[in-house]
Amino acid sequence: MTGILEGKTVLITGIITDASIAFHAASVAQEQGAKVIITGIPERLRLIDRIAKRLPQEVPPAIGLDITNEEDLAALAGKITELAPEGIDGVVHSIAFAPKTLMGPDAVPFLEGPGPDVAKSFEISAWSYAALARAVLPVMNEGGSIVGMDFDPRTALPDYNWMGVSKAALESVNRYVAREVGNAKRIRSNLVAAGPIKTLAAKAISGTATDDARKLNMLNEYWDGASPIGWNVDDPTVVGKSVVALLSDWLPGTTGSIVYVDGGASHNTWFPENFLA
Repeated sequence: MTGILEGKTVLITGIITDASIAFHAASVAQEQGAKVIITGIPERLRLIDRIAKRLPQEVPPAIGLDITNEEDLAALAGKITELAPEGIDGVVHSIAFAPKTLMGPDAVPFLEGPGPDVAKSFEISAWSYAALARAVLPVMNEGGSIVGMDFDPRTALPDYNWMGVSKAALESVNRYVAREVGNAKRIRSNLVAAGPIKTLAAKAISGTATDDARKLNMLNEYWDGASPIGWNVDDPTVVGKSVVALLSDWLPGTTGSIVYVDGGASHNTWFPENFLA
C-alpha cells in the first residue's frame, strides 16, 4: 500500500530540534511517500542540517530563509526549483516568534507591550504566512496544499499574551491566503491548532529553561483532563499526522479552515475533581 503523499514534494519550514512539530511533520511526510525539502534560519543552518539527519530519509541541505528578508523570499522559488524541478505540492509553515517582553514569565504587563515588539511578533508569526505563500506560489503545483501551525487564541491564556494576538491574526491571514492561492491554482490553505507539545516554543512560553516548569505542567495537566480522549504532550506525531493529512489529497474540499488537533480540550470545560469540594 502506497502512502498518502506518494509522488509529492513538500517544503517544510520551522525545524529547530527533533522535538519540533515541523520535524515530526517531515518524518510522517517521508513515511507517507513524500520527497521533503526543508528551510532554516540562515545562522542556524549547520545545526538544522544535523537535526535533519535524524529523519527517516536523507534530505537536501536546508535552504536558508529569513522570513522577514525580501531577498530571501525572492530567491526561494529559484532555490526550490534547483532541488525540485517538478515543483512542490505542499508547504508547511511552522514559524512564530515574540520577544520576551511580550510572552513568557518575564513579559511586561499586556497593556504595556511595546509597539515595535508587537509589530515584530505580527510580522514573523502572521504576516509571514502570506509572505511564504507569495514566495512559493510560482513553483507550487495545481491543487496543492499549504498548512500553518496554530495554537487556539480564542481565550486569553496566561503568559501567551501578544503571541495569542498574533495567532488570532494568523487565523485571519489564513482565510485571505486561502482565497488568493485558491483562485490562482486551486491550492488549499489551512491551519492546524495543536494542543500543547513539549517543544522549544512551549518552553519559551512558560520559562521552563529557567524555572521548575510549574505553569507548563499545570497547563499540560489541565489539557489532558479537559480532553475527552486524553492528550499526551510527549507525542508530537499526533500533530504531524494531521498536518500530513491536510497536505494529502484526502481533504480536497477543505480550505480557509482550522483543524483542531488538541484532544478536544479547547471545546470542553473541565474542572479538577476537588475543584468544587
